[in-house]
Amino acid sequence: MPLGNDFLVIIISLALGSLIGELIGIENYLERLGKYLETKFLKKSSGLSAGFVTASLMYCVGSMAIVGSLESGLTGNHDTLFAKATLDGIVSIILSSSLGIGVLFAAVPVLLYQGAITLMAGLLKPLLIPAVISQMSAVGGLLIVALGLNMIRQDKLRVGNMLSTIFIPLLYFLIKN
Repeated sequence: MPLGNDFLVIIISLALGSLIGELIGIENYLERLGKYLETKFLKKSSGLSAGFVTASLMYCVGSMAIVGSLESGLTGNHDTLFAKATLDGIVSIILSSSLGIGVLFAAVPVLLYQGAITLMAGLLKPLLIPAVISQMSAVGGLLIVALGLNMIRQDKLRVGNMLSTIFIPLLYFLIKN
């Protein structure tokens, strides 16, 4: 597939996936879960929700989360996931210092997200050609940029609602073939 077509798929994935995420309200669910955890485990408002949502998104949207999970499910090689876990551990220490204990609770969505991708990879093996994996990783990389922008901007992008964008290249491949 030529690079121009890949770029177009990535742009369409971002637009369509963001629309789907907005309609579903993925970020609202994440925020509600964060607020629930905050009220369940802490008596006063502590920003647990912000730490939970930020860390969950940061750990789930990166290229290593996608490629590592796919590699684990397709080949049984877990090296990328081990490297990602090490990096996530270092990042969690840094995030926890500014966002608090909510970062700890991000482990649950990461387990569910990466576990689901790993398990689905075996079923979707014929569809996960290198071009599709590359497009999914590129979209994930752009979502990391959006998370970075959220950390320095006052007006926030609703990156949680963009999570579904990662899977649009796979849907495109299914429809195309």
